[in-house]
Amino acid sequence: MKEAVVEKTVTVTLRDVEIPTPQPGQVLIRVEVSGTNPKDWKVPKLFSGPTLNQGDDIAGYVEAVGDGVLTFRKGDKVAAFHEMMSLHGSYGEYAISWDYSTFHLTDKTIFEEAATIPLAAMTAALGLYQRLSLPLPWNPTDTPSPLVIYGGATAVGAFAIKFAKLSNLHPLIVVAGKGIPFVETLIDKEKGDTVIDYREGEEAVRAKIRAASNGRPIHHAYDAVSEKGSLQNISAALTVPAAITTVLPPKETDSFPEGIEVRRTYVGSVHKPPTAWKSIEDKEFAAAFFQFIGRGLAQGWFSGHPYEVRANGLNGLEGALKDLEAGKASAVKYLVRIGETEGVQR
Repeated sequence: MKEAVVEKTVTVTLRDVEIPTPQPGQVLIRVEVSGTNPKDWKVPKLFSGPTLNQGDDIAGYVEAVGDGVLTFRKGDKVAAFHEMMSLHGSYGEYAISWDYSTFHLTDKTIFEEAATIPLAAMTAALGLYQRLSLPLPWNPTDTPSPLVIYGGATAVGAFAIKFAKLSNLHPLIVVAGKGIPFVETLIDKEKGDTVIDYREGEEAVRAKIRAASNGRPIHHAYDAVSEKGSLQNISAALTVPAAITTVLPPKETDSFPEGIEVRRTYVGSVHKPPTAWKSIEDKEFAAAFFQFIGRGLAQGWFSGHPYEVRANGLNGLEGALKDLEAGKASAVKYLVRIGETEGVQR
């Protein structure tokens, strides 16, 4: 089969490899559509990661399952979150996922929409519910609970908004830039939600975050950007004690007011957590929440992210990753259809 690997220079090379065999607990998926993520260029370039098939967002059909897999069988239509930094990612004709990070799709769900979901949506969910311990969407709060979401037009930020609304967390105080028109379609202004333009400058952002709470204390924030001063802007506007979850670790030189805790949302902890207790906690949370997402797609109360399909399948992947690196993606996920790759038969 053909697969694409990402070099440190963010160049993409196609190569021929053997179709993998699923191990116990694993699912082999024939990939129809793969999503892309910023980590796919950041890991090889910024963190000197190995040359790998970096794809993590899978949408396709089950081809085979390993021992112990009870809920999936050949031919099932599924989406899945590939184990980050492992072999056999979604940038190939076939990919491997674990059964707990795979969920069923109905006939009405298109692969393109499904491929926007796994990594970004799970990152959003882990941050809100595992790191910030906010009310779960099947047990929504009835108490006004201001929540800052910084980077609302990113895929992670947009999914955080969607989940927060299901949890009835309001007012949502969302910071965004050129993606503001998209964010406006997600929030509920009747419940006090608002969008703040980060391009107005740091002091304006901090003042507007505080004002948007209408006098209520702000104890929680989701930083889906985690760079360019976002953490400082958030921490300056929160009410202690407070917690911020981030998608990137703070810099060693960063300092925060006393009483503000910064917790990193590392989605890889679903597979390779830093401690054993998180292995159980995040893995079982993912198993339950991915099924919740699948039900939401089937019933129409949850949806994926806006997307743009790049031409020529895996041959168009390099351009997509370079555009991610250049910061061109706003309110959009770049996708590739594997069947459009030269030499792939579908």
